[in-house]
Amino acid sequence: MFKIDAHLDLSMNAMEWNRDLRLPLNLINEREYGLTDKPDRGNAVVSFPELRKGNIGLVVATQIARYVAPDNPLPGWHSPEQAWAQTQGQLAWYKAMEKEGELVQVKDLEGLEKHLVLWQNELPVKEKPIGYILSLEGADSIVDVGYLEIAYEMGLRAVGPAHYGRGRYAQGTNATGKMGPEGHALLKEMERLNIILDATHLSDESFRDALDHFYGAVWASHNNCRALVNHNRQFTDEQIKELINRGAVIGAALDAWMMVPNWERKVSTPLGMQCNLEVMIDHIDHICQLAGNADHVGIGSDLDGGYGKEQCPYDLESIADLDKVPALFDKRGYTEADVAKLMHGNWLRFLRKVWT
Repeated sequence: MFKIDAHLDLSMNAMEWNRDLRLPLNLINEREYGLTDKPDRGNAVVSFPELRKGNIGLVVATQIARYVAPDNPLPGWHSPEQAWAQTQGQLAWYKAMEKEGELVQVKDLEGLEKHLVLWQNELPVKEKPIGYILSLEGADSIVDVGYLEIAYEMGLRAVGPAHYGRGRYAQGTNATGKMGPEGHALLKEMERLNIILDATHLSDESFRDALDHFYGAVWASHNNCRALVNHNRQFTDEQIKELINRGAVIGAALDAWMMVPNWERKVSTPLGMQCNLEVMIDHIDHICQLAGNADHVGIGSDLDGGYGKEQCPYDLESIADLDKVPALFDKRGYTEADVAKLMHGNWLRFLRKVWT
């Protein structure tokens, strides 16, 4: 079955982790043997061959670069201009991969339909480019609102105003507070350009503020349920219902600490915490129960998003193992049509509506 993954940090892996995603997964991990600069070295689960193996033909792929003020302990760049330049380096890598035939940018309805036809034809999978929709995770690199149109012209189609901590336009995970005038101006320009608002990572106050000031299309690329894992990174039932009312699709994430409660970094293990793909289905099913249907769920795996095999479901060796998800969803009593909605249909319906 054709699959869509609504959140992958491909350029971050290429530019900061220095991974050549064209290589087989075992070669990527072998080259990292003995490295300790990142906690997930040697544990990568994402590569272009594995995406193709799993029939994951379309992804939402990020640019990401945080600005950090002098009193901000998080890693990041010391000026918005440096952060902007980092995202442009990431974009250059995407363009290089397009030139190599590995990727193709999807940014409008015509391009979407053309790409779907390509993946339905009889070409060998290894000859099919992976489609990517460009998204910005955290808006700190938008030097001022005028830069947003520049980014749009280069293909940017979704923006999450915040990531972790306090941002220039909104407050993110583990922070508190509303967006403020600059954030509202960003939302207004996003609406004008028809850029999708990604509600992922917004603090509770910024979430409410954003939805009160933005009237365009909203999704949540990679979020789970606070009712199952009680942390501000997850959505409350009330937030999920608000997103449902806005016609959003919510992508289930596969970071173990977001999937099971009481995860301790560098202590817990997926097997020890009984974190498997069934747990992801628990979060998806919770959203379906709140909605009364399967129209608002998808996958936004966030695999290799700063973690690897050490912090994802124990029954997942690579992203290709998303092949296991349809049977798990079917086992919960969902129909074949529901399974198709989860794996690609809801994201496609959403995009077709936004880009019409």
